[in-house]
Amino acid sequence: MSAAAQDGLYLGLISGTSADGIDAALVECAGTGVRLLGARTDVYDAPLRREVLALAQGEAAFDLDALGRLDVRLGEAFAASALALLKQTGVAPRTVRAIGSHGQTVRHRPQGAHPFTLQLGDPSVIAERTGIPTVADFRRADMAAGGQGAPLLPVLHAALLAAPGEPRAVLNLGGIANLTLLDGAGGVRGFDTGPANALLDAWCARHTGAAHDAGGALAAAGRADAALLAALLADPYFAAPPPKSTGREHFHLRWLDARIAGRDLAAADVQATLLALTVRSIAGALAAHAPDTRLLWVCGGGVHNPVLLAALRRAVSCPLRSTAEAGVDPDFIEAMAFAWLARQRLLELPGNLPSVTGARAPRVLGAVHAAIARSV
Repeated sequence: MSAAAQDGLYLGLISGTSADGIDAALVECAGTGVRLLGARTDVYDAPLRREVLALAQGEAAFDLDALGRLDVRLGEAFAASALALLKQTGVAPRTVRAIGSHGQTVRHRPQGAHPFTLQLGDPSVIAERTGIPTVADFRRADMAAGGQGAPLLPVLHAALLAAPGEPRAVLNLGGIANLTLLDGAGGVRGFDTGPANALLDAWCARHTGAAHDAGGALAAAGRADAALLAALLADPYFAAPPPKSTGREHFHLRWLDARIAGRDLAAADVQATLLALTVRSIAGALAAHAPDTRLLWVCGGGVHNPVLLAALRRAVSCPLRSTAEAGVDPDFIEAMAFAWLARQRLLELPGNLPSVTGARAPRVLGAVHAAIARSV
């Protein structure tokens, strides 16, 4: 099938490691181009978010009945977000070729004898509610081929943000931070550097009740503690070589509490230390793996934290710019990527980059869940 045969409208859905809500993006794919037509974020209601986080962080024992119900509830929430975006943009569901739904990661274990990754949000429910074919389960084919199953965004980062002859990097500041390294000659590498917003949000929620540290105010009110920062950075993940990926099942409040134990620190000082952890791990990874980088593009929720961005600018040796300056919405690039990956699946083309994930070879990603097309 020619690529042109699958040009058209696609819709991408994702809830990231922060698990704060669903990002939905409607895009037009034509040739190698991807254009954002509309987007929205639908925040999880508080009980649903608590249940997702309890499962993702291993704080609660879930039986299979609870897991199955949560899978369907999330599928219904994802479908509602897709339909709300189509209503918002005035686009009929029958005109959308496919939905690419990442779902909600609740466990990611890329190491060990039997590596696995698990995303919830039943794609059959999404297809049934929307009447649109839905592609989901994007990570496991890469993992079956010996890869990490993550990160998957670098292929789109390269298409949208690379420049011939100029080494660049793209930093996604989601719940977990990940880097895409573009060498300017077509080479692409990438990996998760460690926590970004996940720990910052969790600590802030515990001590202020707010879902996130708006404007970085709590971190700005404190001072990073050098001893605690050293203890956090001593985690073996930071020194491990790529390919590597991680999530909330590793970096959560119990991980932090174990390293705070015995230290008398103010909440603001811990928040400042967590921000320093994010900055140090990113800057260290960039210096170690792409020291010639001339420009660092930044996207993800962390772009809205001016304290974090200011600290990053001081820590890295190259200019730092939001992807918005390149015409790419920093809040919805992940959702755009899964819309694009849905098109790759329909074309039966690879969606992974072995140079990033460590898979043995390129693989077609995702499973297609058919739908009965609707007339509206």
